[in-house]
Amino acid sequence: MKGRDLPLLPTSVVGSYATPSWLWTAMGAIERGEYGATDVRETFDDAVSMALTDQERAGIDIISDGELRRFYFVQSFYGRMTGIAEDPPLRKVGVYGYDSPPRFHTTGKVGVPDGLGIVEEYEFARARTTLPMKVTCPGPLTLTIHLRPREGYRDRLELAQEFAGVINRELRRLVELGADFIQLDEPSFAIIPGAVRDWVELYNACVEGVDAKLALHVCFGNLGSRPRGKRRYAWMLPELLDCRADQFVFEFANREMVESGLWSEFGIDRELGAGVVDIKSFYVEKPEDVAERIRELLGHVSPERLYLNPDCGFFQLPRWISYLKLEALAKGAKIVREELGAA
Repeated sequence: MKGRDLPLLPTSVVGSYATPSWLWTAMGAIERGEYGATDVRETFDDAVSMALTDQERAGIDIISDGELRRFYFVQSFYGRMTGIAEDPPLRKVGVYGYDSPPRFHTTGKVGVPDGLGIVEEYEFARARTTLPMKVTCPGPLTLTIHLRPREGYRDRLELAQEFAGVINRELRRLVELGADFIQLDEPSFAIIPGAVRDWVELYNACVEGVDAKLALHVCFGNLGSRPRGKRRYAWMLPELLDCRADQFVFEFANREMVESGLWSEFGIDRELGAGVVDIKSFYVEKPEDVAERIRELLGHVSPERLYLNPDCGFFQLPRWISYLKLEALAKGAKIVREELGAA
């Protein structure tokens, strides 16, 4: 990968970084119309620069732009689409949950005339760091998570197929600009069980002709640090291995390392991006906690195939604790590297 040689057991992130206090305040002002176009641009440019700097200071090997130009993972993408209309909210009162986000329906064929904006995110971040970068993109099922087919599509699967083409064009353009590590995020694989074959075909359509290191992230949801879906991977295997992915990014820390033996159980020959930091907990792991989790995984996957990351993105945590967890990740990896004689 570009930027510098990677160590054994490289550390990375899943995608999103924590939203700092001042950005929450700024987003409120933007929503009230108090910022001009230049103010908005500077605000998000500064936020991404902050995320890059925090990851670098923490000692992370492969970083992202923090997804700080996005909101609640996918919600900002709907503003880039044509052929959709917003539905009345299901619930406004009480704890924000999976039935709270804005929902939309199709009014015809959906278009994304100016792309998803991930190309522009990459260009800004790439110009501001020399570290290797991972570019993240929601998969087609996840992009449709708040969008229901009403006109133009028979069902959600057909709608997701439309988005596979949109994503494929975005990813090809990213590669043209130099992106060499791309991750698709599909928590919906676990949230909507029972059709792994369809999910594999959708993923492979997204990455058709995309010449980069490819990762697939599957988690169990993380809205308000709450999961959604059956919290096991084994039921998806071995079918999931038909995805043209070089790396699978799975969560383990939050589940107390349940299924840590998947790679040996199924004889998996791909890289594992293993979640060894729990982003759904306010407990700040000590480096030795992280090292203990890494050692357990090394009983089932070779160190050459093991990448280390948090379970999921940091969007639902405050910045101060996210930074401390990244530091613990980097220091825990260093402990195990030294034990392996690869410091």
